Order: sequence, then C-alpha cells, then structure tokens
Amino acid sequence: MIRWVIFIIIILFIEIYSFQAFRTVIKARPFLISYQILSLLAIVFIIYSVTNFDRSVGQNKQSLFTLGLMLVIYVPKIVLTLIMFGEDIYRLGMGAIKYFVNNDPDVSNIPSRRKFISQIALGIAAIPFASIIYGIFEGKYNFKVIKQAVYFPDLPEAFDGFKITQISDVHSGSFDNHEKINYAIDLINEQEADIILFTGDIVNTHATEMDEWISTFKRIKKPTFGKYSVLGNHDYGEYVSWPSQKAKNDNFEAIKNIHSNIDFKLLLNENISIQKGEEKIALVGVENWGHNFKQAGDLAKASEGLSASDFKILMSHDPSHWEYEVKNHEKHFQLTLSGHTHGLQFGIEIPGFFRWSPVQYVYKQWAGLYENLGRYVYVNRGFGFHAYPGRVGIWPEITVIELKKGSRVV
Repeated sequence: MIRWVIFIIIILFIEIYSFQAFRTVIKARPFLISYQILSLLAIVFIIYSVTNFDRSVGQNKQSLFTLGLMLVIYVPKIVLTLIMFGEDIYRLGMGAIKYFVNNDPDVSNIPSRRKFISQIALGIAAIPFASIIYGIFEGKYNFKVIKQAVYFPDLPEAFDGFKITQISDVHSGSFDNHEKINYAIDLINEQEADIILFTGDIVNTHATEMDEWISTFKRIKKPTFGKYSVLGNHDYGEYVSWPSQKAKNDNFEAIKNIHSNIDFKLLLNENISIQKGEEKIALVGVENWGHNFKQAGDLAKASEGLSASDFKILMSHDPSHWEYEVKNHEKHFQLTLSGHTHGLQFGIEIPGFFRWSPVQYVYKQWAGLYENLGRYVYVNRGFGFHAYPGRVGIWPEITVIELKKGSRVV
C-alpha cells in the first residue's frame, strides 16, 4: 500500500509540473483539456498493464508496448518537471529575498512563471521524446557492422587474418519485422567470415518465440570453420513462473534444440579445436555465468585439456564473467566474446571520441573492446532488443573481429 501511495505522489508531482509547462506556453483550453484526458488514459492503461502482467507468459507484445509508452511519455515529462521545479525554487528564492531582505510581505512579489523558461523546457523535452520515438520505429533495426582488429603476439601464424563474425542477444520474441531481420541476416552473410559465433539469449523466455524465425536464421551461411553458440541468461526460463519443473525443463531442452535447427553447434561448458594447416586454436564455450545472474558456466570443465600456452577464444555471454573469473585466470584466455548488456539500448556514441550509457555504472565492460594484461574481452551491443522496444544511440550490432599476429590494437 505504501508503495502505491509513493507511486501516486510521484506521478502527481510529475503530471502537475509538466502540465504547468504546457499551460504557460499554450493558452488554448481545448488543447489543455485534451492533454489532461490523454495523460489520464495513458496512466490508466499503464497501471492496468503492469498490474495484469502475466508472469507465466513473461515479456510479450503488450509489455513491450507498455514500457515503450511509459518511456515516451514520462522521460520527457521528467525533464519538464526538473526544469519547472528548478524555476519554482528560483521563484521562491527571489520571493524570500524580497520578504526577508527588503521586508516586503506582499506574496505577489514572488515572480510569475516565465514563458521562455517553459519554452526552453518543452524544447529540451522534445529531444528525448523524438529520440525514443525514433528508437522504437527505426533505431531497433538500425543494424551496424563494427569491425575490430585485435593483435596477439602468441597467435599461431596460420590464423593471422582469421575473421570472426559475432552476434549476440537475438531475443527473437521481440521481433516484429521480417524484412528488417532478413536484411540483418544478409549483412552477416556479406562479411564472409571464417567462423560465426553467437553469444547467447536466442529468446526472451520461451522456445516457441523462435518458431517463425527458424528459416530466417537458418539462412546464415556456414563458413569454412562453422557456426557455434552458447547460452545466455534468458535461455534458462528463469524470469517467468512455470506450471511445473517439467515444463521448464522441456522448454530448456527445446531452446537448446533451436541451435541445431539453425545449424549452430551449441557449446555447453566444452571446447573444440579449430585446425588450420598444421596449427590450431581452441574455441571454448561456457554456459551463462553472471555476477548477478545464473551461474551455470563451468570454466574449469569447459577448458579441460587446455594449457596456458594454447591460444583460446572464450564465448561467455555475460561480461562480468571476464571481470570476476576470466581476465586473471591461470589458463590465459586471450580473447573473450560476450554480449548481455545491450548497452542498455540507450546512450551516446561518437566513435573514437565519446561513449556513454547508464549501463556503464553497472558493468565495467559494456560495449566494445577492453584489455587487461594482454587479454581482451569484446562486448557485443546485441542483435535484438528486450524490455524497451527500441534503441537510442546504441544500435544493434554485427561484430567482425580480425585476429592479427602482433602486439598492437587498432
């Protein structure tokens, strides 16, 4: 009950202040009434959707729409509230100065709202509003191919120039556009990689989410050295309630079978050898291991038979695994490929100059390449989307990593 009272107070606070911004600039009564009615309807719909969320189903099209609607409405309104509340602090401060310093008790001396402040507030709030709208309709399918060369002094000569295409976090249950996904599959095929690696989260929860996308992802061409995958945290069905443990287990088995259905070899805490000429490297795949998520990954089991001198590529969905277990591991994992963070699907990136997302306050490694003592982790920004049905600034990614013999990073 207390939580609902706090929620209502916060919503009222935001609604009152954001309304003040519109009322100061726009005097037309029909517009203001329409604004209030639409705001009320949106609140009722959001509350209804949240309170009727079915945990046995998990994320679906309605929950995606609801969260998108919340962000479209309330991020701009929070911006308005902060600016308008800031102006009120200024107004009260000026009134207090007149009252206490000038001994003027006339409350009318409190400055009135300034129209230009409200105009500025509305202009600033329009930026996240437009960005979130763009993210929902266009940004979530604004696929980018990001190429990264990584240099290793101990890379076997035969693998100099070896090209890896990585995708991660498909979340197929969120998709709603076959044309855009087919375009992305074409982009993957155009890279003509030596090997294709998928680092987890093929669905949001249920294996059936992938049913209509099997033929699409089966179109990913099998390169010379194959297609391999690992599991992510969403692949275990942990975020919904199940009628029985058997139902959950059956779903998990069906999710694992998806990988073979799209011609990927799923690595479950195991490693394989990739041979090129007389030389080889090891591909290691662990199940999900997250500092704050499911820890099914067993690095010791996955790397059985390997030594520190072997060149190894580790596939591990959650980059916190690298931070907590991998980067200083005695077996020396030269390159780890992860995903999971999605870059929060929101942020600002100016390649080579600036990169920011709120997710960086949770994950030390959240997008791109990171290094520690000659060991690297690359965090893919994700192919799909989850929760928020869009992307702003952090676009869906197809990564192309070229292994190079040497001692520098480009």
